Amino acid sequence: MRLSKSLCAVVAETVTGSHDTLDAVFKSAGVPGDPPKLAHHSKWKEWLFQAGQDPAVDSLAIVGNLLEEFMDVTPPSGTSEHTRWTEKRARVEQVLEEHGLRYYRFGQVMPVGELPKALTHPAKGATPMQAGPAKPDKVEELLETLIKGLRRSMHPLSHRRKGSQPLSFKNEYDVQDLLHALLRPWIKDIRPEEFTPSYAGSSTRMDFLLPAHDLVIETKIVRDRAHAKEIGNELIIDIEHYRRHPSCRWLWCVIYDPDHLITNAEGLKSDLEGTRSMPDGELRVRLFPL
Repeated sequence: MRLSKSLCAVVAETVTGSHDTLDAVFKSAGVPGDPPKLAHHSKWKEWLFQAGQDPAVDSLAIVGNLLEEFMDVTPPSGTSEHTRWTEKRARVEQVLEEHGLRYYRFGQVMPVGELPKALTHPAKGATPMQAGPAKPDKVEELLETLIKGLRRSMHPLSHRRKGSQPLSFKNEYDVQDLLHALLRPWIKDIRPEEFTPSYAGSSTRMDFLLPAHDLVIETKIVRDRAHAKEIGNELIIDIEHYRRHPSCRWLWCVIYDPDHLITNAEGLKSDLEGTRSMPDGELRVRLFPL
């Protein structure tokens, strides 16, 4: 699995020590090659990032090895060290969750929904752990499960077996095609690329209209840092287009940010999510930064 720089930065911050100490820790964790000749604050992040780009490296095993001691050894309760550790551990868990990953004891990092062998084969009489989301009862639950699982859905397609051509997800059409394939077994009437009514002298094509549910799904991919700064403005214009469509009462915006270039995704959600009143009804907007 390719490791993002944001994930590498948080993992690298959990391991402390001198250059010689950390050289040994990283090598014993399985990080290949020699450490880059950089300053202490960026050396470990960059070394881990380079390892995560190598298809021959089990990057999740390396991340688990680096995190194991920090995650599994709890400082004495009631101490300032324990307070700092709790805050730092929560940050590690959050960034793993953002990347569709979860940490398990003894240095095991797995995609969300997968369990280590010790947990998938419980002792006789024990209750098995839930390995994935429950079957959705409502279309909103289904869509949320599929959208939040998009990154995980990409992984087996971009990391295929030896000899098979891996798929890449480098533009909006790639993401749309994957989402369309995931939706088709569940929803019969999916209308891609239907035009919206005109706004400010132009109209736009919807990515997916689900007319039975009065719902539109709009997908975007963040191309670079400059685009990350403009994504909010693009969505504001899109919302004005969609609110004029008679079959759009829900707008779900899926923002695939592969390199985590949006600096304040929660702020973007807070600014744009919500209900907008119209003469003939309401438009409810939801955002899913991935």
